[in-house]
Amino acid sequence: MKSLWLDRESRFTSDAIPEEKHFDTIVVGAGLTGMVTALLLSRSGQRVVVFEARTLGAVTTGNTTGKLSLLQGGALSALRGQYSLKVVQGYVEANKSGQAWLTQYLEQQGVPFQRRTAVTFATSDDGAQRLRKEAAVSRDAGLDVHFSRDPGLPFPVIEALELEDQAQIHPMEVLDTLAADIREHGGLVVEDVQVQNVGSSLPLEVSTRKGTFTADTVVIATGTPILDRGLYFAKLEPNRSYAAALRPSPGTQLPQAMYLSIDAPTRSQRTHPTAEGELLLVGGYGHTGGRAASPQQHLNDLLGWANKHYPGAEVTHTWSAQDYQATNLVPFFGKLPRGHGRIFFGTGYNKWGMSNGVAAALSITSDILGGQSDWARIIHHRVTSPQGALQAVRLNASTTKRMIEDKAKVRSNPEITDETRPPEGNGVVGLYKGEPAAVSTVDGKVCRVSASCAHLGGLLTWNDAEKSWDCPLHGSRFTPEGKYLEGPATHHLQKTVGKKKD
Repeated sequence: MKSLWLDRESRFTSDAIPEEKHFDTIVVGAGLTGMVTALLLSRSGQRVVVFEARTLGAVTTGNTTGKLSLLQGGALSALRGQYSLKVVQGYVEANKSGQAWLTQYLEQQGVPFQRRTAVTFATSDDGAQRLRKEAAVSRDAGLDVHFSRDPGLPFPVIEALELEDQAQIHPMEVLDTLAADIREHGGLVVEDVQVQNVGSSLPLEVSTRKGTFTADTVVIATGTPILDRGLYFAKLEPNRSYAAALRPSPGTQLPQAMYLSIDAPTRSQRTHPTAEGELLLVGGYGHTGGRAASPQQHLNDLLGWANKHYPGAEVTHTWSAQDYQATNLVPFFGKLPRGHGRIFFGTGYNKWGMSNGVAAALSITSDILGGQSDWARIIHHRVTSPQGALQAVRLNASTTKRMIEDKAKVRSNPEITDETRPPEGNGVVGLYKGEPAAVSTVDGKVCRVSASCAHLGGLLTWNDAEKSWDCPLHGSRFTPEGKYLEGPATHHLQKTVGKKKD
């Protein structure tokens, strides 16, 4: 699986590991939040380096559907169910700021993007009722939405809500441009450097697999914070969803808006222009990270839905992304505890990171350089609602229950031995010499690693769509060989059960 966005020749080449050891700011994570933050700070005259554990855009940004929209399914009515209208308006203003900054930047840099109408549609009576609530809250929050009964889709809908003049982007073209701009302003972007810890004294000591650096300020711009300070991993639910690009059969007329269902399962749709003609991009059919019996089945369901309504379309790419939803529904951004007010972070964008991620970068940069916007103050000073607090309790109770059940279940699984060899493309978990072990076979190679997540020890599950080991507790993911992919973990899996983790 590889996204349409990542399957291209990039203009970006990583900088070398710097010889200098101190920077004004170290940014951790080369996704949209991190790269915008790095650019803004570099423009201010700071000496900035971005450290990325994998490659530019390798995680959420490079696997998004690339929608830059203020119409976000049922997000605003959900927020209004927990907060005052002032908080909802603050959220909308934050997203407006993120959207406006990014579209203006792309226009200035000559990066192509398309203006589109965003459409949220309902295919059930319950969905239509929810859509009306969303419309009412959207209007109260200042969005000029309107209803339509014919949004141009090839299947019947009961009702649709529309918002004009939204945008769709190619996220990797955006990151390539940001990287070049950062360098023009003296910054560095270094791939394959995994940050493992940040000290709590000044200057901040940043420990990586390839050396130790110091900084006056650190920005944690990973999908979920890699530092456990503040226990944000316990306030976020990892959600994995699927996407595909399809080349329509000749003569097919593709709907030109950006679509999202308000009914479950979520179904997303947009187009993407190429030299060979427009592609259809579909997405959705998500689940809690690490908790699907078969992620491949979720992808198959998405492809089946697309084939039903666009018969004969050829699948060119399939991919998946992991987003994090805050239990209180509002993104977190600002200062992490125990960092002298010099460690910043952004997370919990709930699948709307193209606008929320840029908004977080704008707020973080203002905090560092001095000043703050009205919408940021509103969001920072919100009080978690009783519903949000209850959801956090439920999430963590579910996580604890899952950990206990998994520990009991693994003991009833078939024992792992030196001869264990799962069928091609499969992985199994069991006890090896009394310890949880995970064994997989991918491309003929058999790998055995610890089945205990390198974050908090959750029992890993096999992802049959992406051939990875995923943690059902907080969403950390690893390759079959045990190499870290994403999530709150900061180490690889143990290569051999019983030894110190790598």
